[in-house]
Amino acid sequence: MTLGGHFDINDKINHLKELDVLINDPSFWEQSDAININKEYTNLKKEIDLYQELDETLLLNEELLNVSDDVTIIESSINDLDSKINELKKLTYLSDKFDDLACYLEIHPGAGGTESCDWALMLLRMYERFCDKNGFKYEELDYQKGDEAGIKSCNVLITGPYAYGYLKHEVGVHRLIRISPFDSNKRRHTSFCSVAITPKIDKDINIEINEADLKIDVYRSSGNGGQGVNTTDSAVRITHLPSKIVVTCQNERSQIQNKEQALNILKSKLIQIEENKNKEFLNSFSDSSMINFGSQIRTYTLEPFQLVKDHRSNYEVVDAYKFLDGEIMEMLENNLSIE
Repeated sequence: MTLGGHFDINDKINHLKELDVLINDPSFWEQSDAININKEYTNLKKEIDLYQELDETLLLNEELLNVSDDVTIIESSINDLDSKINELKKLTYLSDKFDDLACYLEIHPGAGGTESCDWALMLLRMYERFCDKNGFKYEELDYQKGDEAGIKSCNVLITGPYAYGYLKHEVGVHRLIRISPFDSNKRRHTSFCSVAITPKIDKDINIEINEADLKIDVYRSSGNGGQGVNTTDSAVRITHLPSKIVVTCQNERSQIQNKEQALNILKSKLIQIEENKNKEFLNSFSDSSMINFGSQIRTYTLEPFQLVKDHRSNYEVVDAYKFLDGEIMEMLENNLSIE
């Protein structure tokens, strides 16, 4: 079975052999891009192995149909075949330029004060629970507590296979409808938060930033940390004046380390903007005036009934609380085909 394009298996096998030669070179790990090459090798080998397993399963099914009339065995083999096809289909959707990279997750509350800040914290918990359940790791780079509850903003680094590919379609405004726990009259409230996903692009990628275009502020960290983190002006906020992008980092003890981390995030955002040619769309996520009715990509309804609905794919989940507990992979996989 030979297919072209993304499924040009012979081309992939040849490329895997080339990578194998590179990796087995004694000086391989001295190269600056050794980690990226090794990751490419691992992902490519997984894809080729899956393709070959699928090919073998197809041949087995053909033989079974010719020699067996046991429906149970045939159904089991077909189910196995269907599973492998779906896995291969997912890999085709995860083949864009940055899909195999780690990513930065940012959450910003919209207008609404405490309600929106609490909703932002609920979303953060949802994504962190998703990571826990699916083998992704996360690190909170910036965490700004709300005045009364929840968070004003956060930036989380998520690492794992195809982290950006799975989460990239989470970009947009998320709406929550519920009976407010902060309203003594138990009225129903609607809250909004924006989610931004940026691929973590390696810091050695060549992109020039004019120092004159940067406004750098330092302040005392407000997040959790060890000795020195909350007692010195170690947190860093960088504003890129031409694009109005603002990035913050406060998880490191050193102001220098936080500045380096923030610059890496800024570079990743600028490269993503160049790739997407959509600066206004990305910048809108830091503008609370844009986070409101009519702009949502997904609605989470907790009252008077439970329903999570993605407005782009019309995919729905009835158990909203389970979804908010991190069971979002099924929707993420469904949304992989969103253009």
